[in-house]
Amino acid sequence: MFGLDTTVIAIILLAGLSAGAVAYAFMFNTIANERKAGRRLDEVKKAETDANVVKASRDRLAEAAKRRKSVQDSLKELDERQKAKDTRMRKPPLKGQIKQAGLSMSVQTFYIYSAIAGLFLAIATFFAGAPIWAVPGALIAGAIGLPRWVLAYFRSRRVKAFLDELPNALDIIVRSVKSGLPINDGVRLIANEAQEPVRGEFRRIVEAQQLGLSLPEATLRMPETMPCPEAGFFGIVIQIQSQAGGNLSEALGNLSRVLRDRKRMKAKIGALSMEAKASAAIIGALPFIVAFLVYLTSPNYIMPLFVTSTGHMVLGISLLWMSVGIFVMKKMMNFDI
Repeated sequence: MFGLDTTVIAIILLAGLSAGAVAYAFMFNTIANERKAGRRLDEVKKAETDANVVKASRDRLAEAAKRRKSVQDSLKELDERQKAKDTRMRKPPLKGQIKQAGLSMSVQTFYIYSAIAGLFLAIATFFAGAPIWAVPGALIAGAIGLPRWVLAYFRSRRVKAFLDELPNALDIIVRSVKSGLPINDGVRLIANEAQEPVRGEFRRIVEAQQLGLSLPEATLRMPETMPCPEAGFFGIVIQIQSQAGGNLSEALGNLSRVLRDRKRMKAKIGALSMEAKASAAIIGALPFIVAFLVYLTSPNYIMPLFVTSTGHMVLGISLLWMSVGIFVMKKMMNFDI
């Protein structure tokens, strides 16, 4: 009986295995297709993930390229504006020159002072016993040359004082920005506490903001009253930071370092060219020294230059050629940085 049950159980197991094998044989293709479909689905998902990664990377690159193009366009536009302002800065009208010199006079007042200086120099030349043809020359020199030379002197002195103080002002703005204050507060601090002429220039920026201009627009107007490239650099940095963003304190810190390096380079070039300047001064003064010594030793020998028409002509031609030589030497010794 036990043997019969074992045989029946074995038959049942064999029948089940046979049925399972037959079912597997019939469903093999289905299972294989499902596995292939699963692998294909995984590949599709992976491809979609890779595509998303590539798309995100492409979007980042496009955004970076767009930002770079925006910065380049801004730089190009600012460069064009700066060139136009440099042209106006090199050859400003008389009213602009007076403002750049830091003088509070009108153009009419300047012309009055020029006429007074011309008349005074002409009268002094006449009573000094100079030839009559020298009086109109003195009048022109006193009315046109001397006032404009004085104006140029005041402009250059004011620019030098501005460049000496500007890096310190930028450092104060950098520290105020790093401490959490907005840049407008730093500008107002300079407008109230800095030395002239930096205080006056930053006060103009604050006043322009009160009239409705933005900070970049107000800073870009600084070269109109301060004729130096460094003032334009400050406006360009503020303009780029407002359009492209970035670390303002780092940008202003770099600008301050650049300005100090430019100042150091100018001082180094001045020291290296001092020997040439001394030589030019000696060469320029040598004819006058020799003429004075000759006058002390042999006055009758040199007096014909001052009392005869031929001597006057020789003196005029000599002064003209000396002026040309001094002008050429000055151009050779001046370096733009």
